[in-house]
Amino acid sequence: MTSPAVRILLCDDHAVVRAGLLALLGSEPDIEVVGEAGSGEEAVAVAARLTPDVVLMDLQLGEGIDGVEATRRIAATGVHVLVLTTYDTDADITRAIEAGATGYLLKAERPEELFAAIRSAAQGRTTLSAPVAGRVMARMRSPLPTLTDRERDILGQLSQGLGNRDIARALFISEATVKTHLGRIYHKLGVDTRAGAVAVAKEQRLLP
Repeated sequence: MTSPAVRILLCDDHAVVRAGLLALLGSEPDIEVVGEAGSGEEAVAVAARLTPDVVLMDLQLGEGIDGVEATRRIAATGVHVLVLTTYDTDADITRAIEAGATGYLLKAERPEELFAAIRSAAQGRTTLSAPVAGRVMARMRSPLPTLTDRERDILGQLSQGLGNRDIARALFISEATVKTHLGRIYHKLGVDTRAGAVAVAKEQRLLP
């Protein structure tokens, strides 16, 4: 007896990309695309309705929630999410894995790698693209960044979703000082966004 096909939901905001994936995955007899979504909100809704084995999730989805938030909501229901994206920054990888992604694959991978990753994800096994795995290992081996007390204060305010003006008021400093410290925090954590800084800080337990 043959095993049932792995049921896939595709989530990418580009219809051409979804069409290409649909054609590619259609060549594998043990993989079946059961649904498509063009936004994070749609992916969450369709996943709840179809309960696929694996959701192939892009990270950048235009307007609405991004792929990380969609991953968090879908993974919370027990459905496996395999990130398939062009982005491999430390911040993106960290946020996706923390959100519950089963695997993280780059779109530059060969089709055979994608097929294997889908089958692994369906069984709950983690799969990372070689460049992604290398970045994860390098981060694990690198020493934790040293933040000053003021940088930790600002990072703590940042994790609460405060903007620069509110952080400045809360800490009795100028907005210019906040911006200067944020630049140093980004550099030390190897990120370039507020969300990335908070994600890496949580991963490395730099927040109280």
